[in-house]
Amino acid sequence: MRLTDEQWAVLGPLIPPPEKKTLRGRPRRPDREVFEGILWVLHTGAQWNQLPTTYPPKSTCFERFQEWNNRTIFPALLEALYEQLDDQGLLDLRESFIDGTFSAAKKGALMSGRPKKGKGTKVMLMVEASGLPISVFTTSASPSEVTLVQNTLDSMFGWDYPERLIGDKAYDSDGLDSEMAHRGIEMIAPNRRNRRQTQDGRPLRRYRKRWKVERTIAWLQNFRRIVTRYERLAEHFLSFVQLACVLLLLRRISG
Repeated sequence: MRLTDEQWAVLGPLIPPPEKKTLRGRPRRPDREVFEGILWVLHTGAQWNQLPTTYPPKSTCFERFQEWNNRTIFPALLEALYEQLDDQGLLDLRESFIDGTFSAAKKGALMSGRPKKGKGTKVMLMVEASGLPISVFTTSASPSEVTLVQNTLDSMFGWDYPERLIGDKAYDSDGLDSEMAHRGIEMIAPNRRNRRQTQDGRPLRRYRKRWKVERTIAWLQNFRRIVTRYERLAEHFLSFVQLACVLLLLRRISG
């Protein structure tokens, strides 16, 4: 998967140089070549040893991926791109949407639960009014989504909370409403059947636009490495999810 020169002009300067310079061995491969090799794995879902020869060797790409993961480069990229979008007035936090999706985990994956669908990982996603991702959080598939809203908010790419947070019936909870109100957020979710109707009909009209988060989840699922989790380490899987969000934000910046 290749980046355009315009996209790399935005992304390249955000990747810091290595912390240690090696005086022996082969010269370090350019970040762009390695980054595009990692993107190929993200997009295809293929194993590292299946990288085409048009990219750097598998060992180079995987080691650089581990290096950037250990240095928290991927969340740093998200924060930097979020700031650029905010400065350009391209983020709308008057309302946001939240939802979760399931990624099946291959044998050996750590921190994966066993819901009805089988062993896997839950990906929580929050998007702003136009559908751009503003937060992502991954965990075992076992916990219910309503218990993961706080973690998702704490994982936002920026500092400002949205004015309203809109979810489906899974987020209908008095406790959650109170927690969000404490943060200055209005929680909007349709009532479950067994619940007293507490939601005002006017705010609920915003629920009709919840397709925006579902569309973004569909975009993320174009990256096959996210649909099925092959990473044994949870932090590696999260890095791939963050990298997919980097691409979505980058595409908005570069047009």
